[in-house]
Amino acid sequence: RLAMQRAVSQLGILPRAALVDGIRKPDLPCPVIPVIKGDQASYSIAAASIIAKVMRDRIMAKLDEDYPAYGWAKNAGYGTAHHQKALILHGVTPHHRRSYAPI
Repeated sequence: RLAMQRAVSQLGILPRAALVDGIRKPDLPCPVIPVIKGDQASYSIAAASIIAKVMRDRIMAKLDEDYPAYGWAKNAGYGTAHHQKALILHGVTPHHRRSYAPI
């Protein structure tokens, strides 16, 4: 949600509305239209989802260079068995999200 707030604030113009995948409405300065299974129902949401995943994969590949023990280039940060073991052996990095268990 924070990423959506930051993205809208950097647009330079206020959109008439924002389509959001899911049921939760982020706090945005424009009307929010939640779309359940939005990536299936909206080309805009589907395109944004692809772009976000490509960017995430690039970021995770770069982080993997600095923190190879976690296997981020392969698991994209998901809690695989390898990632869980790395957390036990090496601990939490500044890049781990504290809002996800078991962090």
